[in-house]
Amino acid sequence: MKIVVLVKQVPDTAADKRLDPDTLAVDRGAVDGLINEMDEFAIEEALQLVEKHGGEVTVVSMGPEDANDAYKKALQMGADKAVFLTDPALAGSDALATSLALAKVLGTLEYDLVILGSEASDARTSLVPALLAERLGLPQLSFASKVEIEGAAIKINRLTDYGHDVVEAALPAVVSVVEKINEPRYPSFKGIMAAKKKPVDTLDAAGVGIDAAEVGWAGSRTKVLDATVAPPRAKGTIVSDEGNGGVELVEFLASKKFV
Repeated sequence: MKIVVLVKQVPDTAADKRLDPDTLAVDRGAVDGLINEMDEFAIEEALQLVEKHGGEVTVVSMGPEDANDAYKKALQMGADKAVFLTDPALAGSDALATSLALAKVLGTLEYDLVILGSEASDARTSLVPALLAERLGLPQLSFASKVEIEGAAIKINRLTDYGHDVVEAALPAVVSVVEKINEPRYPSFKGIMAAKKKPVDTLDAAGVGIDAAEVGWAGSRTKVLDATVAPPRAKGTIVSDEGNGGVELVEFLASKKFV
């Protein structure tokens, strides 16, 4: 079985972030980058499926030239090889443009299954899995908390507000997973050393047939028109309880329309 896992490098979620005043996008150069947390669950699920059914795991990542921590982490965890799409023309791509670029890369690979995290921590749109499945003409199985494969069929438990749905499809397919699906492994020292010798194929936009006019700032359908810095947090209201604290608390909550 050949599985492709899509991974993304995102700004450190714990760091203070700022917007680039020219593009109104996150200034990624101002903070450290790391692998999107949800993608680690996708990598782990792919590794477990290959351990059970045999095959190989290829990770695909897209980003600026220095955004290599994501696919390196996947290789250290146990993925077999990586494909890295990097090109200045891709900068500023929204979800639609990103799905187009990734679909072009996948068009150069052989696979039985494509796995993604359900969302990226920098945008939290959860759009790319669905858009990618549509572009590839494949079944989409989203928000999977359990994945089972039997022959040429795949079955998942799809997480819902009321429990889960059981969804089945034929392979190949696109699956997005949630954090409840597994516990990602830590890279071992042996895995870290082995990752240095694993193949990484670096591609540019032209190399996979991407039209620069369809990606990046020019090709994106969504744009940020305006943004302002959030105002500093105002000083809180202190209530001295002299027997009427409960009343004052309720009045305060009522004034804010919490009750």
